[in-house]
Amino acid sequence: MSIPPFREHSQRELLVRELHARPSEPLRAPLRISNFANLSGEKAMEVDREHLAKLCARLGGTAPAEGAKHHTTELGGLTVKWERHTEFCSYTFFRRARFTNPFAETVIEELPADWLAEVPGEVLSAVHLALVPADMELPDAEEISLQYFNGNPLIGNIIAGGKARVWADFRLHADHFTRILIKDQGLDAPHAGRTVQRLIELNTYRAFALLALPIAQEINPCLRGVDEALADISTRMADREDKTSDAELLGRLSQLSADIESIAARTSYRFGASRAYYGLVKQRLIDLRLERTGELLTIDGFLERRMGPAMATCESTHERQEQLAQRAARIGSLLRARVEVELEEQNQDVLNSMNERARMQLKLQQTVEGLSVVAISYYAVGLVGYVFKAAETAGAPINVGLATGLAVPFVVALVWFAVRKLRKEVVKKRRK
Repeated sequence: MSIPPFREHSQRELLVRELHARPSEPLRAPLRISNFANLSGEKAMEVDREHLAKLCARLGGTAPAEGAKHHTTELGGLTVKWERHTEFCSYTFFRRARFTNPFAETVIEELPADWLAEVPGEVLSAVHLALVPADMELPDAEEISLQYFNGNPLIGNIIAGGKARVWADFRLHADHFTRILIKDQGLDAPHAGRTVQRLIELNTYRAFALLALPIAQEINPCLRGVDEALADISTRMADREDKTSDAELLGRLSQLSADIESIAARTSYRFGASRAYYGLVKQRLIDLRLERTGELLTIDGFLERRMGPAMATCESTHERQEQLAQRAARIGSLLRARVEVELEEQNQDVLNSMNERARMQLKLQQTVEGLSVVAISYYAVGLVGYVFKAAETAGAPINVGLATGLAVPFVVALVWFAVRKLRKEVVKKRRK
């Protein structure tokens, strides 16, 4: 079959593969499972892959391909499924074998201790699951709690449309793993695989969603302090009798804005991720098709009661952070507008003062110009008188006094015209 000659998008194949990424494994009871998710960061994909490759080399499994984001292989009767996510990776280990006590011997105990100690990042979620067959007799809920969950209050549901039952306590046990017990009541292998995967993802996403809560609790006092400081600045701006300068208020506001941006840079990613993880938790609860069993608290009821307030705290903290940033921006705009108005008033006063000085300089210049004309004319008339005297001495019939007097208007007019022309030339050069 030939490929059509049309031009394909460069990401088409990648997007199609993404639809089939991380498929669930077909599973059958009896089965023990150990899963943990380690927070290793967005840049640790190759480090995580190389660490899995070391385990495969030691136990005889197939190493993941370079750049792989998920991998499944057999390790001598033990199956490992590895998945790399945005900021964490998940290891799931399966072993199918009959047992009497679901949690007496866990799959994680079969792994090399030194390999576990060197897992990149920090483990945030760890759970043991046991899938028991339908023919395995289980005691009542109270006895299940005593035998398998250290007497902790149980949370349970009928799931998968009545084809399975699940019990959990969502507590850390002595090995720092939580426990989930599943009884197969008619699951086929693919459905069992999907059910186990959904429960594992529910536990993982629950842990990662709550990761934002300590951050929200930490920054809430800081946000309260910022809120009070912004209120103080607003009050001082509105109080006309307050003597605090606008420059000082603007400096304090700039520091508060920087503090808000610093908090946002540190928390925005975690709050956004928490919101996304909580959405996945809700979706997994829907996918499991939960039904009440007896008097036990249901999984969805437990998570809603415990996680709901925590997620509301995170969401309200994030919204408060955004609102404070907007308030700081509005106050800054008002304060800058007030400063600009004051500057314009000061500039207007300066311009008026400059105009007044210019008028005074013009009057002074005109006065000096008039005096200059008189002075120059006086000396020019004196020179003309000398000329007339010289002519009279030479024998010319000239009345020196009369001639000098008649020359005065012409000399004054000529000097005035010359000074005026000179002033115009100077003004023209200045304008250029």
